[in-house]
Amino acid sequence: MKDTLLQSNEICLNIKELKKYFPIQKGFFRHVVGHVRAVDDVNFFIKKGETLGLVGESGSGKTTVGRCITRLYEPTDGSMDYIYGADVVDLATLNNKELKPIRKNIQMIFQDPYSSLHPRMTVGQIIAEPLVIHGVGNSRDERMELVGQILEKVGLSRSQISRYPHQFSGGQRQRIGVARALILTPELIICDEPVSALDVSVQAQVLNLLADLQQDFNLTYLFVAHDLSVVEYISDRVAVMYLGKIMEVAPSDVLYNRPKHPYTEALLQAIPKRAAAKEGGRTKRVILEGQIPDPSNPPTGCRFHTRCRYVKDVCRKVEPVMMPSDDSGDAFVACFRSEELKLKGY
Repeated sequence: MKDTLLQSNEICLNIKELKKYFPIQKGFFRHVVGHVRAVDDVNFFIKKGETLGLVGESGSGKTTVGRCITRLYEPTDGSMDYIYGADVVDLATLNNKELKPIRKNIQMIFQDPYSSLHPRMTVGQIIAEPLVIHGVGNSRDERMELVGQILEKVGLSRSQISRYPHQFSGGQRQRIGVARALILTPELIICDEPVSALDVSVQAQVLNLLADLQQDFNLTYLFVAHDLSVVEYISDRVAVMYLGKIMEVAPSDVLYNRPKHPYTEALLQAIPKRAAAKEGGRTKRVILEGQIPDPSNPPTGCRFHTRCRYVKDVCRKVEPVMMPSDDSGDAFVACFRSEELKLKGY
């Protein structure tokens, strides 16, 4: 876990009972015959100045959560209470006019540095676009000066301001994406798998950059990823998501060493470094078998019970609720057997 001093215990964003259902349409008249429950009753909070990692398999709904927070997707239900100055605003209920000033404070870094940058715009135009939209800067020269400053902050040069995205490597393109997110001096940044498309050596550079920028700009991150070793490096706390639900939330060191949910245990045991260190049969690994169920028809009871090696009858019939797993107020788990099971950590 990275060494980060949180500004305070003040909550930056509080997600309560968030839902996002996508309609399934069939037939000539496109009748709705069902819904994909991508996010289904999700609850968590992010403190100011911290990095909350959000992890899970592909299809778990973690990217959808980030896009709901930025309102790229319209939430189906629930609330997203954001501390905006002295006020608390529900991001889920604001119209576009009310959202515009708040969008300056909440920005997003996208997963693919190749498709997230407009190929016919220069780097200067890409990074300056948010300034133009929000009316920051009195002239083009003033905006270009701000762009030059932020380029240097992310490890690029002012001399590259007139170049096009195709003239940069993948790591450099992601730095441009980071610069675009930072140009409005936001408070909260949603990082949607920002290093998954990069080489391992470049991943480390971008992660170190994000950590340095967090200190320099007092940023708060929601870091969405599927690579648990990356999440361990950058996160203060980690939330584990499965089939649209949060299974467990805990401080990074606690979750990696003393997981409380069987799904968390299986994810930790699947980390390649773990497998390489324990090969030769000295330690039996927990293997996660089966496929993630159809989110349009999720299992009854605990959604993980179809793949859980510790399943009991109650797990198949009753859905567990999130309960505190220690006295800190930072750790929660949704499992009937969390107290009795002795699960393996990383």
